[in-house]
Amino acid sequence: MRPLRLIARLDIKGPHLIKGVQLEGLRKVGDPHERAVAYAQAGVDEILYLDIVASLYDRFSLAELVRKTAEDVFVPITVGGGLRNLEHVRLALASGADKVAINTAAIRRPEFIEEVAGEFGSQCVVVSIEAKRQPGGGWHCYTDNGREITGRDAIAWEKGT
Repeated sequence: MRPLRLIARLDIKGPHLIKGVQLEGLRKVGDPHERAVAYAQAGVDEILYLDIVASLYDRFSLAELVRKTAEDVFVPITVGGGLRNLEHVRLALASGADKVAINTAAIRRPEFIEEVAGEFGSQCVVVSIEAKRQPGGGWHCYTDNGREITGRDAIAWEKGT
């Protein structure tokens, strides 16, 4: 049996840490940097920052938060949300992220996955899949924090088909 890793996912909207239920009913729950530091002190293995509205607003805005967190937290940091091109990925990594998570950009342009891996190494790219179970069965991929259904089957997407 492989050892478990605890990854704290921190959803960000603007400057706020938020919490939702099934991608809805969002409420502010605190400061993302403070929570990341607390999780690191409690022994979490990794921090995952996701700007849940970045693609909707066509932005990548977590660089300063990642920079600040990387100064105070000594666990790997993954960042996602709004990463649409190699410059965004370069900025995220230069800010202190160890990995990037892509969803919307990967759905819209699957070759972006290989471009990121080719430029920065496959160890630093994670494809994030937002999926919801469908009433008739199966799972469909979504983008923009569950707002936009893609029509893509999540299991087929995960398998690369």
